Amino acid sequence: MRTPSPDPARQERARRYAALQRRLLLLDLALGFGYLAAVQFSGFAVWLRDRMPEPLPLGAALFALVLGAIAGVLTAPLSYLSGYLLPRRYGLLVQSFRGWLLDRVKGLVLAGLLGVLILEALVLLLHWLPEYWWLGVAAVLLLVNVVLANLAPVLILPLFYRLRPLEDEELVRRLTALAERAGTRVRGVAVMAMSGKTTATNAALMGLGNTRQIVLGDTMLDRYTPAEIEVVLAHELAHHVHRDIGKGILLQTVVTLVGLWVANLVLQAGVRTLGLNGPSDLAALPLVALTLGLYGLLSQPIVNWYSRSIERAADRFALALTGNREAFLSVMTKLHDQNLSEADPPTWVKLWLYSHPPYRERIALAA
Repeated sequence: MRTPSPDPARQERARRYAALQRRLLLLDLALGFGYLAAVQFSGFAVWLRDRMPEPLPLGAALFALVLGAIAGVLTAPLSYLSGYLLPRRYGLLVQSFRGWLLDRVKGLVLAGLLGVLILEALVLLLHWLPEYWWLGVAAVLLLVNVVLANLAPVLILPLFYRLRPLEDEELVRRLTALAERAGTRVRGVAVMAMSGKTTATNAALMGLGNTRQIVLGDTMLDRYTPAEIEVVLAHELAHHVHRDIGKGILLQTVVTLVGLWVANLVLQAGVRTLGLNGPSDLAALPLVALTLGLYGLLSQPIVNWYSRSIERAADRFALALTGNREAFLSVMTKLHDQNLSEADPPTWVKLWLYSHPPYRERIALAA
């Protein structure tokens, strides 16, 4: 059988779109790191700290709120360009600006609430355990990751997408039977209303135990055959069979622990160099954020390498479970075209930005 190829016109659009998004990302990174450095080394952090009220948790929350609000204003144009204007211009986004902005606000509120909780834990641990705070913060982040991995698909996803049961009984039967063959029990199949926001598509296996269900984007149902959808589900089933979620959390915990240890070393040195009032000084928070940001940027290739390896294993599992090479090749090509992905990204892009193998690698797996 001849291996399918992505649509040339879509591929050219994908290259242009990806290049523009990368430029915006680099600008965003430069602006973010520059902002944190300016706040820390200009004396603004100390000035702002001196105006914060007691007690410490309240002062920390207000300190972060002020700095976060300034950062939000500075990055708002880039967020608009990368999140709304470009996706809409390239046909990926069909949502109205009002709808996009509402989703953006909801996301910021949720991220802000979670961020404040983590910040309060960080500040209190810095105060109580100035030398070993990083161990406590790593434990807090591990707990947060476990909770989010288990509950986010059930509690947070419905805030952004409406879910309804899949009405195609034959497809429901095929997908639940496939899950049973993989040794996974599911409660049913739901459809996620993506078409009101995007032309891209996605699918997932969400929930735990009796709440676990298959979720398909409605943008998939009218373009993919049942056999192709089975391949997508088989890939998602592999992550549960291989226990990839737990392994990913473990890797992220180790990477985070090392990053927090590095941040502790920088913080201890920075307190002496910058004349701050100890590790728990609110004026040192931008230094911690800057260190963790730079560390995250440098460690991202390791995290992405691991992610690509488990995605390749999931592709192999999907091929073995379905035994349908033709459907695998066709669905990968359709997903590539529909989601406007690059077939052959530059090496540095793959290392830093790709959590999944590029299209050519996935196709070669089944060749």
